[in-house]
Amino acid sequence: MKKFRKVLDGLTTSSPINPGGSPVYGSAAGTPSAAPTPRELDIQETLMSEHFQICKTVRHGFPCQPTALAFDPVQKILAIGSRSGGVRLLGRPGVDCHCQHESGAAVLQLQFLINEGALVTACADDTLHLWNLRQRRPAILHSLKFNRERITFCHLPFQSKWLYVGTERGNTHIVNIESFVLSGYVIMWNKAIELSTKTHPGPVVHLSDSPKDEGKLLIGFESGTIVMWDLRSKRTEFRIYYDEAIHSVSWHHEGRQFMCSHSDGSLSMWHLRNTAKPFQVTFPHGKSQRDGRKESCKPILKVEYKTSRNSSEAFVVFSGGLSYDKAGRRPTLTIMHGKAITVLEMDYPIVDFMVLCETPYLNEVQEPYAVVVLLEKDFVVVDLTQSNFPIFENPYPMDIHESPVTCTAYFADCPPDIIPVLYSIGAKHKKTGYSHKEWPVSGGTWTVGSQTYPEIIITGHADGSIKFWDATAITLQMLYKLKTSKVFEKPKSGEMGRSAELVEEDPFAVQMISWCPQSRIFCVVGISAHVILYRFSKHDANTTITSLEVRLQCDTEDVISPSDTENTPCFSDPSGHSPQPQPPSPRSNTPDSVRDSIPCLKVKDRMIRMPPGYQAELVVQLLWVDGEPPQQITSLDLNSAYGLLAFGNCNGLAVVDYLQKSILLCMSTVELYGSADPFQRLTRSPRKNRQSTSDTCMRGLSNFYSDSKKRIRTSYQSLTELSDNQVSLDLERSKSPTSDHVNGHCTSPTSQPCPSGKARVPGGPEGARLARRGPGRPPFRKAQSAACMEVSLPVSSLTEGYTSRRAMLQQLHGVSMYSHDEHHITSYSWSERESRENSFSRSRSSSVSSIDRETKEAVTTLQFAESYGRKSDTLPTPCLWVGTSLGMVLIIPVSIPMDEEERQEEPVTVAPTGTVLMLKGSVLRFGFLDCGGALIQNPYEVWRDLHAPEDPDRPRKRKLVNFSPSSSQEACGDGHLAVVCSERQAKVFLMPSQACLYVHNITDSSFVLRADVVSVCNSVCLACFCANGHIMTLSLPSLRPLLDISYLPLTDMRIARTFCFTNGGQALYLCSPTEIQRITYSQEMCDNLQEMLGELFTPIETPEAQNRGFLKGFFGGNAQTFDREELFGEASAGKASRSLAQHIPGQGGMEGMKAAAGGVVGELARARIALDERGQRLGELEDRTAHMMTSAETFSKHAHELMLKCKDKKWYQF
Repeated sequence: MKKFRKVLDGLTTSSPINPGGSPVYGSAAGTPSAAPTPRELDIQETLMSEHFQICKTVRHGFPCQPTALAFDPVQKILAIGSRSGGVRLLGRPGVDCHCQHESGAAVLQLQFLINEGALVTACADDTLHLWNLRQRRPAILHSLKFNRERITFCHLPFQSKWLYVGTERGNTHIVNIESFVLSGYVIMWNKAIELSTKTHPGPVVHLSDSPKDEGKLLIGFESGTIVMWDLRSKRTEFRIYYDEAIHSVSWHHEGRQFMCSHSDGSLSMWHLRNTAKPFQVTFPHGKSQRDGRKESCKPILKVEYKTSRNSSEAFVVFSGGLSYDKAGRRPTLTIMHGKAITVLEMDYPIVDFMVLCETPYLNEVQEPYAVVVLLEKDFVVVDLTQSNFPIFENPYPMDIHESPVTCTAYFADCPPDIIPVLYSIGAKHKKTGYSHKEWPVSGGTWTVGSQTYPEIIITGHADGSIKFWDATAITLQMLYKLKTSKVFEKPKSGEMGRSAELVEEDPFAVQMISWCPQSRIFCVVGISAHVILYRFSKHDANTTITSLEVRLQCDTEDVISPSDTENTPCFSDPSGHSPQPQPPSPRSNTPDSVRDSIPCLKVKDRMIRMPPGYQAELVVQLLWVDGEPPQQITSLDLNSAYGLLAFGNCNGLAVVDYLQKSILLCMSTVELYGSADPFQRLTRSPRKNRQSTSDTCMRGLSNFYSDSKKRIRTSYQSLTELSDNQVSLDLERSKSPTSDHVNGHCTSPTSQPCPSGKARVPGGPEGARLARRGPGRPPFRKAQSAACMEVSLPVSSLTEGYTSRRAMLQQLHGVSMYSHDEHHITSYSWSERESRENSFSRSRSSSVSSIDRETKEAVTTLQFAESYGRKSDTLPTPCLWVGTSLGMVLIIPVSIPMDEEERQEEPVTVAPTGTVLMLKGSVLRFGFLDCGGALIQNPYEVWRDLHAPEDPDRPRKRKLVNFSPSSSQEACGDGHLAVVCSERQAKVFLMPSQACLYVHNITDSSFVLRADVVSVCNSVCLACFCANGHIMTLSLPSLRPLLDISYLPLTDMRIARTFCFTNGGQALYLCSPTEIQRITYSQEMCDNLQEMLGELFTPIETPEAQNRGFLKGFFGGNAQTFDREELFGEASAGKASRSLAQHIPGQGGMEGMKAAAGGVVGELARARIALDERGQRLGELEDRTAHMMTSAETFSKHAHELMLKCKDKKWYQF
């Protein structure tokens, strides 16, 4: 039991806590401190540092930038390599494992040790790695680094322990898989070609052993040279010189002929009887021209030649080979079966493909049944057993990136009935036409863990779509898809003048989502400054969508003016309600208002049939003001029990009653303070008349959307080119995500410049103000959506014409410096400021100058809760907590009628009281605890289907579930604790007294990107993710540090803007444009993770080779057995040069044995070890027996000799 008593902390401030709730600072960064409390709180904190550990759990989605493909035909396991050095291993649904090379080098090729539970990877840094797959988390057993040659191709024969490695110099080396060392046997390129050849044959592009004779190796060089090398005699059997470059070679299973694909789009067939010329050359997609020649075609990058028992005709599958005459044709995969040619068009370029066959033996009839096609952004499996070649339905979540992901949300421990309901609705809209056969990649085993609970991941996308995913038990399955664009009209051709092209942009991109799983109410914020509210129904509905329009504009400059007398602002607590301003009319009859007060999108105003699922009920849109587009919405919250929706941006706050479809509050941030405004603000100078013509308005809209599209689309495409734009990336990384304004433009997703209130240069002309924006920059700019990464221009490109950035800023602005967080005037040198701006790990919201304050105070977070709006309140009431980018917290009481009928008719009153709390940095998150330390859940309405048939016996009434502080505690008395976290610090306040109990300065050198109050191990903590990559957890309410680990180097802002925590000690982020990485920070889940993961390897008997028959074996079979050990072993081939390659032992040996000890693989491993030990003992016994036999023979010999010697002697002769 830990007691928190009254302690006065005067180390950092000498002034007492004032009645308004001024902050109390800790004695040092990272050290919690206590403040006077009205009474003692007895709270038992059960969380300790031992309860936390960071661990990656699973990765979902399509591997980003894939490069290689491999398949184990016995284990039925698929492997995909990527450019970033990742390897994805896939089996049956649930068997999904991600491995990563520490070097990060691209994976060039993958080779399974078929049915051995191992994988060889060849990487771009000329290193071979051997992975152990006999454990749930694969690990590297051995590595071999080539020092003098570059790896181009690898080949591992079935049931062989010798790996052939081709290099860029044209040489072929041989590696022992067991010891992972080079053999002394080397096939040099100058020995493979004729001595009279004057040119180098080029890199090795193909290696394969002959199906007819394993002792012969076919080597293909890039220049078109093909060599059959006899491994026994160490000489060339035949050579082929072809005019066209070779890309791939494929054997017929009988080993008498093979097929090559070439760079001119041709396929050549070669017979071993006559290698002087090909007996067949075809151009599958080349047409004959008038002069008899074939038209030029694109290269055929790969070909596979497979035979089937049921047909005398073979399958020939290849990629590429299209003619050049048709530009813009999509990539194709061609399947030739006899005279039938089928061309399958793909949506993305083909990276690699493989034909899956029934047998792993190359000298048997292959019997192909499917083709696995790896595309740049997709993964397709084609069924070859049906004539129309349908594709299999992909059970993996490979379409997360179908449209770029712009925001994510993670909900753990959801109501158990929500997943089946969403799945049943989503199953009705699934595509048809898939193959009816089972998914061919069916290897591994997976079972649901013992500790599972319903989890849902929601992703928002650039096209306006929303996807709900079942994330239970570390799997991911699509449940339901919602398209928000169906709410709006599509502009007709020629409509709205220049804005007609906006249909091709991304005006529906999802920026923010809010979901109440209990009431099933869903709210979406779009990039076009619109909010859509959805209700869930199991029935169809024909309804109209209500549209509300909000004119959110600020009239005063939100610029803090330092004052000599304003060291510590005092806040008033007015006893009465401040007058509530009436929201302005959305539209008036004046011509100017009609031209200016328009939304960005047009909502459908007719009756709409809505299918079962989420149905739109209300759309709230911000309007254009004086030719300027509305600013992005930066915060959102809804409460189903209250029937209220709140959202804010850099201009102010709006509260909407979605039950009565009315706007309750529409105020600027400054007006919310009333007389309690802690800052002096400059009044706005008279605004110059703007052109309010329709052309000007539409021109601004076009610029607005072109900038939004550039940020959404190019941001995701540019993620693959980060290394090429390091300067821009470093600049982006140096910005705080909540308040970073340079040259009047905001690059933050949570605060935007207010176009209607830009600061003016005293006495400066309008031209100077426009020139300050930088060359080519629009007069306004929307921030990127939540998951987009913006690569900005270097600062130097914005300051041309000035000797330095300092000179430019001194000319445009004053250099008076201040820090509102410290509540006194502060000055520091420009060199210190510039050094801070060049560092990513600092918060500009904690110490800034007036040049950064020309933007508005943005509303950064909102939350409805049962709380106390005033110190004098004795009972909790519905309140709206508002956090701003200046670190201010405002509490707004809401008066809601209690009776259901009155709730539908009587107005709801929202009255700001001026209650203000203050923190360092932009406010990110609120959380509420009772006086026993338990988390207070938000009240909610139990879900009811409004479109269900009426039941007279059971009328549909609103059923509310309330978790008020007074009802959740009896022994602790009234009041509750409010947890507030900002970019820099966290505070715990006691309500209603508003006394600050505990303060923790989270970071001084960086800033917090994401914070959440989460439940872990039956307790509560505050989880934070910082810009420097640290993940922290703090106990509640004492804010005691429990975990601080540098987990993730923040390489781009995508991670920062998609990182989210959830209950149960889990979190996720978008690790690439196509993949979601889930992690856990709970020690309990790390301990149980081994049980939750799937097994990649299962013991399976290797299929026996077919009996070829006496005649085939006598006339065409292997004339003699081939012993690779005898040829490649150290005894005959010697040792390879040590300088050629370096062996690096891996760390997966002992770990693999320990990890496998609990399952079938462990039993097999122990059995194998026991057999080895038994064999060793038997060998020792055999040696002892032989020694004893030798001794016995020697003794017998000596005894016999002694007998003969003594035979004829008399007794007296001894």
